Amino acid sequence: MRTTLINISQSAFLLALLLFVWMPGKHALHMFQQNRYELKRYIPWVSKAITDFGSKLALYLFFLSPLFLLLFIEDELFSWVALTTIAALYALLLWSLEMRKQYIKPLHLTNRVRRQIVTMILIFLLISLPLVIWLPMRGWLIMIPVFYWLPWVLIIVMALITEPLENVVKNYYIYLAKRILRKRDNLIKIGITGSYGKTSSKNILNDILTNQFYSLMTPASYNTPMGITITIRTMLKPIHQVFICEMGADKVGDIDMLTKFVKPQFGIVTSIGPQHLNTFKTLDNIILEKMKMIENLPISGVGVLNRDNEHIRNYRIKNKCQILWYGIESEDVDYRAVNIRYSPKGTSFEVVTREQVSIPFETKMLGEHSVLNILAAIALGKHLGIDWERLQKAVASTRQVEHRLEVKKMNGYTVIDNAFNSNPVSSKNSLDILSLMPGKRIVMTPGMIELGDKQDDYNRAFGAMMKGKADVVLLIGKTQTLPIFEGLKESGYDMDQVYVMASVKEAFAWLGTHASKDDTVLIENDLPDAFSR
Repeated sequence: MRTTLINISQSAFLLALLLFVWMPGKHALHMFQQNRYELKRYIPWVSKAITDFGSKLALYLFFLSPLFLLLFIEDELFSWVALTTIAALYALLLWSLEMRKQYIKPLHLTNRVRRQIVTMILIFLLISLPLVIWLPMRGWLIMIPVFYWLPWVLIIVMALITEPLENVVKNYYIYLAKRILRKRDNLIKIGITGSYGKTSSKNILNDILTNQFYSLMTPASYNTPMGITITIRTMLKPIHQVFICEMGADKVGDIDMLTKFVKPQFGIVTSIGPQHLNTFKTLDNIILEKMKMIENLPISGVGVLNRDNEHIRNYRIKNKCQILWYGIESEDVDYRAVNIRYSPKGTSFEVVTREQVSIPFETKMLGEHSVLNILAAIALGKHLGIDWERLQKAVASTRQVEHRLEVKKMNGYTVIDNAFNSNPVSSKNSLDILSLMPGKRIVMTPGMIELGDKQDDYNRAFGAMMKGKADVVLLIGKTQTLPIFEGLKESGYDMDQVYVMASVKEAFAWLGTHASKDDTVLIENDLPDAFSR
C-alpha cells in the first residue's frame, strides 16, 4: 500500500513538475518565435540572457530556498508529497507572474508552435520520467532549479528535431504556390526589396496601380517564403491582374530564392544600407543579395532603381534588362523630384522626366524618403501605361503606411508613428520631420537593433542628431539605449530633458501626464520583447 502511495505521489510530482516548467517553456518558445525560429539568432540571445541571470542569482536562490526544508524530512512518502506541493506552488507563482506581463508582441499560437509544444512535452517526459523513478528524492534539491532553466535548452533540441519536418511542410506549400503562379501566364508580377522603404513602396505602388488594374499585394510584412506562400494560396484570385510581392532578406540567399520562387517581370530596389548585419555580416553581402532582384529578372524585364543610393548607383548590374532610374539628388535619371516643399500637412513636389516633362504632385506623406518611394511607383506606373492625371490623383490620395512615419492623433497630441523596424536612414528622416512640427517635440525610442558591430555607433549618432530637433527624449530600456544616452550627452543636449524608462507602458504613462494637445511625439521603433533590455 505504501509503495502504491509513493508511486501516486511520484506521478503527481511529475504533473506538478510539468506545470512548473510550463511558463518558463512558454517564455522560451515566445523568445524563439521572436528570434524567427532561427537558432543562429536564438543562441546568442540566450547567451545575453544568461548574463542577466547572473546579476539576479541571489533572488533565484531566495525563491528556491523552501526546497531545503526537504533535508529535514525523513519519511519518503511525506517527502514526495512535500516536494509535489512545493513544485505546484512554484508553478502557481510562475503562472501568476506570467499573467501580469504585458508583451509588446504576444506569442502567436501557429500550427508550427503547436507542433513545437508537443515536441517539447515529449522531450520533457523522456528526460523527467526516468529521473522521477531513479533519482533519490533529495536530488531534486538540485534538479528543480535545473528544470526551471531546462526549457531554454530544450528549445535547441526541439528545433534540431523539428527543423527537417518544418522544411518538408514549407517546401510543400511553396510547391503549391508555384503551381498556382505557373497557371497565371498573364499575371504581372512585381518584386520589391531594399534595406529600407520596401513596405512603404509596396503600399504606394498598390494604391497607384489599383487605379487601372486589379492589384494584389502581400499584406503587412508578409515578405518571407511562408508569408508570400500564404498570400498566393489564400488571396490571389483569377480576377487579379497584378501581384506586388515584397521580398525581405536577412541573410545571403534570401532574395535569390524568393525571386526564383515568384519569378517577377518587374523589380524595384528601394535602397541599400546597413541592416541585419548580425546575419549578413558585411555590407557587401547585403548589396550582392539585394541586387539579385534585378539580376534575376528576365532579359525582357524592367528594373526600377534609386540612383541617389550610392550602393545601388555604383553597382555593376549583371543583367541587360531595361533599367528605370529615379532620384532627387541625381540628375541622370528617368524620373526626378524637384522643388520639394514640406509642411506638417504633407509634401508637394514636381516630377521631371528625362524628356524634361514637369508634372506637379502633392501627397499627405512626409519625408524625403517618402518622395523617393513615390517616385519608384510613378516610374513603374507610367511604364505600365497609367497617364499623368491618374498618377497625380493616386499620389494625392495615397494613404499613410501604418507604423512608418504615420502621422495621427493620440490622446489629443500629434504622433509620428515610425514604430516599425527603425534604421539609420529612417531615424534621421524621422527627426527631420519632427523638427518641422509646432509645440513641444518629444522622441520616444528603444533605439535600433540588428546593426552588427556598428550598432552602438549608429545609436550614438542617432542620439547626437536629436539636439535642436527634439525638446524631450524618452529612452526605453536602460541597457539598450545607453549609446543613445551617450550621444545625447556628447552633443551637449540638455540631459534634464532625457528620461530613461523601463518599458513602453511607463513611457506612455509619462506622456499621459506631461504631453499636451500642442505637442508632437515621435515613436521611433518598437522592439519585440526579446530585445527590450
